[in-house]
Amino acid sequence: MDTIKVSDTLSISNHRVFSADLNEHDTVFGGKTLATIDDNSSIAASRLARIETVTASVDQVNFLMPFRLQDSMCMESYVSGVGSRSIEVFTKIIGEHLKTGERFLGLTCFSTFVVTQPGIALPQLVADKDEYVFVTQGYEQRRAERLAKLKRQEHFNSHISVNVPWAD
Repeated sequence: MDTIKVSDTLSISNHRVFSADLNEHDTVFGGKTLATIDDNSSIAASRLARIETVTASVDQVNFLMPFRLQDSMCMESYVSGVGSRSIEVFTKIIGEHLKTGERFLGLTCFSTFVVTQPGIALPQLVADKDEYVFVTQGYEQRRAERLAKLKRQEHFNSHISVNVPWAD
């Protein structure tokens, strides 16, 4: 089976925070951040699969520190686990106060992508840096937790009406 180094899936993007990015708390709007995470992490998934992938879930988003005007946001996404059709991607955003040079961990997130084409053999992942080893070693536990959550969600969904609400 083919292998790929985690570093070969790395996708990096940098953004400067401007006033148009801010919410009423003068911090970066979370929805904008989530959209950027999906864009960046989809590149990492595609670098592994080299075929079409789609976002299946965005899990465990941790907003750790706010990003403010004049900060930069350096987003790093890389594949952190591979299933038979699924690809887990870890994203972190490192903030930098551009006037002082102080750097901080502002956000971490796991996303899951799936390949749309059946019968594809995805490559095995080789963690080639200390951080990658640490993050990838938790994949099986995170995957089991996601599958259990998916089963609970399916049960929940079976009790949610799709009827037109004004017709009841």
